[in-house]
Amino acid sequence: MGKRKPPPPLPEPLPGLVDAHTHLDSCGARTPEAVREIVDRAASVGVARIVTVACDIGEARFVIDAAGWDTRVSAAVALHPTSAHELEADGVAEELESLAADPRCVAIGETGLDWYWLGKRDDVATPEQQHTSFGWHIDLAKRLGKPLMIHNRDADADVLADLDRFGAPEVVIFHCFSGDASMARECVDRGYVLSFSGTVTFNNATDLQEAARLVPDEQLLVETDAPFLTPHPYRGTPNESYCVPYTARFLADLRGMTPEHLASATTENARRVYGVTS
Repeated sequence: MGKRKPPPPLPEPLPGLVDAHTHLDSCGARTPEAVREIVDRAASVGVARIVTVACDIGEARFVIDAAGWDTRVSAAVALHPTSAHELEADGVAEELESLAADPRCVAIGETGLDWYWLGKRDDVATPEQQHTSFGWHIDLAKRLGKPLMIHNRDADADVLADLDRFGAPEVVIFHCFSGDASMARECVDRGYVLSFSGTVTFNNATDLQEAARLVPDEQLLVETDAPFLTPHPYRGTPNESYCVPYTARFLADLRGMTPEHLASATTENARRVYGVTS
């Protein structure tokens, strides 16, 4: 077995950033001390706030706790589409709704549709279960007046169709946007917010880079989705919130603006959509 690759070095600081989507528990931070360590490391390079996101009911409980341990952390609560079948278990819908109503929860997510894993894993929710869960989360976001954070993998047309069928809430965020320019234009025209992760820096991501160029400043966020999707040239190493400046600087260069301008724009967007201060 090969040795685990070391994490990326600390990037040059870029003050005024928000990690719009991460998973603190998957990064190994499951105690107040561990959460503070990750948040402090991010703050040292200018990442002033972190939104940590749930994928199942256990993680939903955790992210609310984590947001209580450190005021620089906010939570997003939902069932990942591959875990959509959990919604059928007794008491899960009621508990999720209670957790989502907590003031520390700033978004309903990540929810959506994921067709990639169908047939590849035995534990993945069926398409019917995913559609049902997505509709339930859309309704929850509207009832609570909170943004909807979408996970979309290989399901562009179906995600857009469900948003039309169930009625999109006021604020929709496509987390870790992975579509091409055509999908980006469709989302932009609908007023949706697109959040870009380290995938936009990958050498083979030309379609995604084309999409990132056309998103208006006011509809743009930047995220890590840590511990996954570490930016180039550190792909394959452990990701963490402190790596946001790598992606932010790449996006700024791609879009022909200064890193400081991109940091200011995306932070203002995060404040607006999540209702938080950095």
